[in-house]
Amino acid sequence: MTSSSYFLGVDVGTGSARVCIIDHTGEIKAVESKEIQTWNPKANYYEQSTEDIWSAICYCTRLVLEKSGVSSQDVKGIGFDATCSLAVMSEDTDVPISVAGPDFTDRTRNIILWMDHRPVKETAEINATNHKLLRYVGGSMSIEMEIPKVLWLKNNMPKELFNKCKFYDLADVLTHLATGKETRSFCSTVCKQGFVPVGIDGSVKGWQDDFLNTIGLPELAEDNFRRMGGVHGQNGTILSAGELVGELSEKAAKELGLAAGTKIGSGVIDAYAGWIGTVGAKIKRDGEPPGQGHASNDIEQCFKRLAAVAGFAIRTPANLICSQLTRGYALRGPYRDVLLSGFWMAEGGQSSTGSLLHNVLTTHPSHAAALESAKSSSSNIFDYLNAHLESMRKAENAPTITYLARHLFFYGDKHGNRSPIADANMRGAIVGLSMDSSIDDLALQYFIAMEFIAQQTRHIIEALNNSGHSVSSIFMSGGQCKNKLLMQLIADATGYPVLIPKYIDAAVVLGAAMLGAKAASVNEKGETENLWAIMDKMTQPGTVIEPMASRKEKTLLDAKYQVFLEMAKAQQAYRKSIDEAIGDWKI
Repeated sequence: MTSSSYFLGVDVGTGSARVCIIDHTGEIKAVESKEIQTWNPKANYYEQSTEDIWSAICYCTRLVLEKSGVSSQDVKGIGFDATCSLAVMSEDTDVPISVAGPDFTDRTRNIILWMDHRPVKETAEINATNHKLLRYVGGSMSIEMEIPKVLWLKNNMPKELFNKCKFYDLADVLTHLATGKETRSFCSTVCKQGFVPVGIDGSVKGWQDDFLNTIGLPELAEDNFRRMGGVHGQNGTILSAGELVGELSEKAAKELGLAAGTKIGSGVIDAYAGWIGTVGAKIKRDGEPPGQGHASNDIEQCFKRLAAVAGFAIRTPANLICSQLTRGYALRGPYRDVLLSGFWMAEGGQSSTGSLLHNVLTTHPSHAAALESAKSSSSNIFDYLNAHLESMRKAENAPTITYLARHLFFYGDKHGNRSPIADANMRGAIVGLSMDSSIDDLALQYFIAMEFIAQQTRHIIEALNNSGHSVSSIFMSGGQCKNKLLMQLIADATGYPVLIPKYIDAAVVLGAAMLGAKAASVNEKGETENLWAIMDKMTQPGTVIEPMASRKEKTLLDAKYQVFLEMAKAQQAYRKSIDEAIGDWKI
């Protein structure tokens, strides 16, 4: 890695593709994004297109080269991250295959998005097997994982079409489009596709043929699991984050405006790129003497750091890495080799946070009035409502904003619960509504939605720690980091400091670029530099938000946390009692 070396990061989120260029120090020289299309043909169905996404990536890449002034010849490595979505291609022709039923003719729509909840029946059937591999995905497969979606396709797609399909996680199909290789990532296969690392719990090939046969997908086990990428070291290759997949092909290089032969690193799921782009930050608190913070290349420190991606339109998964195998009902995982070879990763997460706040705001009668007021004050809606809440606090002579909302109770799993409850049927609830529909009421509902996000973050951390982890700090990334009130709420509710990265909006794509740096570090033996060493060198210092709640406010937050837990249990109990009452009654 030299001072003239640059690295490209590609991040594909739920709503847009983003590309950045960084130098050898981790400084971002340019970043560009472009919206991508999502089809939502009916409730719980969400589809995207690899062609649309690749086009957006090419557009952004050419722009960042132009904006940065970096020569394409100086870009030495590329890394990809993306949402954990299922991409389907043809084995015969390598072109997209439609996932859009009932006729499956629109091949443009070849991605089932992570938030698509169509395979309800298939998910239940898979989890009813109680197969031992489920212990490595948190005890049950989530409806957002890829195997339930593949099973849905088999159940709904014409047989002759299904037999032509090969399947990728979105990050893996991007490295495929870049190199032409069929390499898969441990991040995708282990975290979302039921791959158990060889040597763990009797796993021989990683893929579990008895599991696939049991759930009705024997086709995936054929020819050494060819359609899922094959068996590592036999007819396939599966790599940890940033390991060298291959070189940029002539075709992809021409489309991207880059040099053929540029090194391509194994990709990761977007939340894991957030981990890469944040947890290597040096922490510098006020009053600390020079030289304090973490020791260079001390990997032990990352075992206690939880990384949370808090975007305005995406979920907020929380990830940390640990040296030992730990599991519990709260965890998605444990996952080995996904980032650092030989190490385990655990994941907890919320199905939606940015989209939850968007829903709360846009469905309120005073949303339009609040938007107009925010525009008049040259402010965004979040800053405007935060200021409005402070004005309400002063007007009522209340000790804190939390006190204003003391008798409002909100449960926000409107799109199901990923963890620690792992129940896709969870929904939202609110207690304490009045006849008020003013901006004051909108501000309070917005606040309790943020309070819910903070309390659920506490729930996830407590579940992780009860399962053997020792989280002691939260490293945030994503656009919501700009919301100081939300960040302070998270710190106060959890009791842990929150670190905000230097590149608030670009921490995830920065993590992807670090994968490119790792791939470019390959030596003559085919070995690449340790990912943690790259993170340590290339992550800039961040800003720390300490817990600030007074004793009385913490007591209030603790009491509302107990209400939060009771609301979750009550909802499940209500649903169970109704299901028992109606029995097998069908419409």
